[in-house]
Amino acid sequence: MTRLTRNAALGCSLHLLGCAGSGVPVPTGAPANAPAPTSAGDGASLVARFLVASGGGSYWDSVDAIQVDGTIAAGGLSGAISSVNDTRTCRSVSHYTLGPVQGAEGYDGKQAWRQDPGGEVVALDAPDARQKAVTAAWMTCLGSPHAEKRTVSFSAVRAADDAGRHWQVVDATPEGGRAITLWFDAETGLLGRTDEQEDSDVQTTRIDDYRDVDGARLAFHQITDRTDSRGQTDPRDRVEVKVAHIAPLAMPDAQAFAMPAMTATARIVDGSGVTQVPFDLLNNHIYADVTIDGTRLRVLVDTGGANVLTPSAAARLGAKIEGKLAGRGVGEQQVDVGLSHVGEVRLGGAALSRPVFYVMDLGDLAPVEGAQSDGLVGFEMFRRFRVTVDYEKRVLTLTDPAKFQPPAGAQVVPFELADRIPIVEAKLDGMPVRLSVDTGSRASLTMNSPFVKQNDLVSRYGATTETVTGWGVGGPERGRPARAGTLLLGDVAVRDVVVDLFTGQKGADANPDLSGNLGAGVLRRFTVSFDYDARKMYLVPNADFSKPDLYDRSGMWVIADGDALKVVAVTPGGPAEKAGLHEGDRIAKLGGEGIARRSLAEWRVRLRELPAGKHLAVTLSGAGAGKTVDLVLADLIPAHR
Repeated sequence: MTRLTRNAALGCSLHLLGCAGSGVPVPTGAPANAPAPTSAGDGASLVARFLVASGGGSYWDSVDAIQVDGTIAAGGLSGAISSVNDTRTCRSVSHYTLGPVQGAEGYDGKQAWRQDPGGEVVALDAPDARQKAVTAAWMTCLGSPHAEKRTVSFSAVRAADDAGRHWQVVDATPEGGRAITLWFDAETGLLGRTDEQEDSDVQTTRIDDYRDVDGARLAFHQITDRTDSRGQTDPRDRVEVKVAHIAPLAMPDAQAFAMPAMTATARIVDGSGVTQVPFDLLNNHIYADVTIDGTRLRVLVDTGGANVLTPSAAARLGAKIEGKLAGRGVGEQQVDVGLSHVGEVRLGGAALSRPVFYVMDLGDLAPVEGAQSDGLVGFEMFRRFRVTVDYEKRVLTLTDPAKFQPPAGAQVVPFELADRIPIVEAKLDGMPVRLSVDTGSRASLTMNSPFVKQNDLVSRYGATTETVTGWGVGGPERGRPARAGTLLLGDVAVRDVVVDLFTGQKGADANPDLSGNLGAGVLRRFTVSFDYDARKMYLVPNADFSKPDLYDRSGMWVIADGDALKVVAVTPGGPAEKAGLHEGDRIAKLGGEGIARRSLAEWRVRLRELPAGKHLAVTLSGAGAGKTVDLVLADLIPAHR
C-alpha cells in the first residue's frame, strides 16, 4: 500500500495564522480590564470576553477586511505568506511560498479550495472537508463581532494548567462544523492555544507575540505541531508563522476568494487527445514506465499518492532536493520527505511541465513487491487528465478532458475529494460506508480502526487473528483478515469480499473521517475510469468480476531476498507456524521448485490459489540450510456468516 498522507506543512490551511482548516484569529490580545466570563461553564462569554480583548468591536466596525503578510517555516524550508481575510463574512485566501514550491488556499463563503504546489486546483467537497471549512471560517472571524452571529455549541468551561499558565478551556462546534478546543488565558482572556483532530492525530497551535495595531491587539506569531495517539510529536511536522505586517483593506471583490482555474501545464502530445500506456500488474499494483527529463523510470500509478521520487532516482536525474518534512503511509513510521522540481514528466503521450516531486525513501518496498520502483505518479495525472485503467488488458488510457466520453453501459459512482483522494459512498453488508479509492492498495477492502471498533466488525466477521496484512510507506500494516458478504458500489454487488480489519491507532487506516479504503483487489474486477472534474468513477465489469476473492493460505508474509524468500511475519496458529517456520527464515525451495524460477508476485498467487490441504515441501537456506518442513495450506479466514 502506498497511500501518502500530507505533511502538516503542506497540508496547512494558511489563512490568517491557521493550519489544517482550524484557522486562528488575528485578534488575540486582552486589556487588563477585560470582563471575566459570566459563569464558570459559559463558553459564549469566553468568546465575548475575547471580543472585548480585541478592541470591543470598535476596531472591527470600521474594518471590512485585513491583509496579513509574514513568513512561514517548516521542515527546514522557509518562505513568504500573504493572506486576505474578510472579517464580516469570514471568507479568506492565502498564497504561500515554501522553499521551492508555491501554493494557495481559500474559502469563498461556501466551500474551501486548495491549489497544490504543482498547480492542481481542487474544491474540497468531502463532508469532513466542509466541516473543517465551516470551523475555519468561524475562527477567521472569532475576534470580530461577526463571529457572534453564528450558531455555536460549547462544552462546559474547564480549568487547565499548561506551560506554567492557568487556562480556561472550552470545546466549540460551529453549526455545520467540527469541534475545536480553545484555550483562553484565565487572567488576560488571551486565546493562546487551539487543538483540533486531524486524521488520527491532534493538531495543536500555540499563539503569542501580541502587539497593538490601531487600537486592537493582534497575534504576530504561532507554532503548530501534531501529536499522535501515543502523545508524540515530530519536529518535521512543525509549522511556524511570523507576521510582519497587518493592514486593513476595503472589501475585496468576491473573485479574490474564488477558486482559481488551473494553469495549462499538462497536455496530450498526440493531436487525438488520447494516449495509451501498457502496464504490469504485480501484487495488484500498477507499474508503468515514465520519462522524466529524458530519463526512463519505473513507477507505481496510485490514485492515493502524489508524485514521488526515491532518493536514488532523484540522484539519477540530478534533481535538487530541499527540505526535510514528514510523510506517512499505511505504516506507523513517518519518513523524511524532500521537495524537488523536474522539467517534464511523460506517461506515454501525457506530459506534465514543471511538476513538483516529493522525494522519499520507499523503504522495503522493493523486496516487499519483488520489483524495483523509482517512485509514484498519482493525483497530478488523475487531476489533469481523464484516466481509464483496463485491468484485464493491462492498459492505461489518458484522455484530454475535452475529448473524454464516459464508457457506454458503465456503473456511475459519484465521489468527493478529501485532500487528494476520491471518496465514494457504498454499502458493506447493509452498512453505509465512506471509502477512499486507492489503486495503490493490493487489498480488496481495508476498514479503518474507528469504524471497526464502532461496528464491532471483529466479532461480526469472526476475525480473531492479527497478522501482517499489508506493507507500505512507513512499514508493515497489521490487521485482522476476514470475509465480508456483499460490497455494493452503486448498483454493482461484489460478493464474498476479503476485508482487512485494522485495529491500530496510527497511520492512514486510523483516520476516523473514513470507514475504509477500497483497493485494487476489488478495482481489478473492472475497467475503471476517473473524471475528477465531474467527480465520477465509471465501472465496467471485466472477465475477473465473478472470480472468487482469495486470501493467502500459507500464514506467512514473505519478501524477496535474492534467490530466496524471507519470512518477515508468521500468522499465529497458521500453517507456517504449525510447520515450524519463523521470522527470519530463508526459503530456498517451495514445493520442490527453486525460488528463482518464479517472481515474488507469482509465488504469492500460488500460496493464495493452491487449494487448502495442499502439502508443500519448504526447504530452507541460510541458518537453517538443508532443513525441509511440510507446509499444509489452509483457509485462514472464515466464510461469511
